[in-house]
Amino acid sequence: MTRLFHISDLHFGLEDPLALAWLVDCVAREKPAGVIVTGDLTMRARAREFAAATRWISDLGVPVSIGVGNHDLPYFNPLERAFDPYRRYRRLEQAVGNPLTVPGLAIVPLKTTARAQWRFNWSKGHVAPAELAHCLAHIDALPRGTRVLVACHHPLVEAGTHGQALTRHGEQALTELARRGVMAVLSGHVHDAFDLIHPTPEGPVRMIGAGTLSLRTRSTPPSFNDLTLSGADIAVTVRNLEAVPTPAMQIEDIPEDALPPSQPGEPIAPVALG
Repeated sequence: MTRLFHISDLHFGLEDPLALAWLVDCVAREKPAGVIVTGDLTMRARAREFAAATRWISDLGVPVSIGVGNHDLPYFNPLERAFDPYRRYRRLEQAVGNPLTVPGLAIVPLKTTARAQWRFNWSKGHVAPAELAHCLAHIDALPRGTRVLVACHHPLVEAGTHGQALTRHGEQALTELARRGVMAVLSGHVHDAFDLIHPTPEGPVRMIGAGTLSLRTRSTPPSFNDLTLSGADIAVTVRNLEAVPTPAMQIEDIPEDALPPSQPGEPIAPVALG
């Protein structure tokens, strides 16, 4: 049995100090095998925000798996965003230097951010063919029988939450991940937790979303996912300071035909981050 904490959307720069201190205390007392962070470590990708995130993550004292979110790309520096958008994030990743490894389990990243898109809102998800190919190659190279958790920032399809991911090529990605029998796809971005089974032509895929530990709450208070892995099963408890039970914290799925339609491609315009 393996226990992991899944957290997301820390948004240093607009972080919730009480929620972050609570998470640190939970890690210190309960000693999970590690922590998975599914992006948006900062609010505006400022150097001081990355520095604060680096200090906080480094002080957790357990192995950590980190992913990039749309807020971790430069907002005020268009040249850096165009030519080296992940520079500050890479420095944070190198500084933490305590990767999460669990025998028989692989946490495989799938990048869903983009420096620019052919639509107005660049904060939404995008699975580039090269990024999906890289993720699938990683999975295909694993020893037979390895359990796989895929970690990305944006939900690959809509999950009925107040916030939307509108991830392009997400359905295709889920189909390929279903073909490979991944345990679950972990994500953040929408600031509300969910735990859903999504059907694909290759079979169902479990999608698990974490809430936020920032002040930017939506439908639910700050929270994180407490994951217990036993064999091929994952038990999820949504932990929060207000002691709201897990079923009330997790957003229920809604029928696909009730979702708003995706917008067609639009010319590139100034970035709007969610």
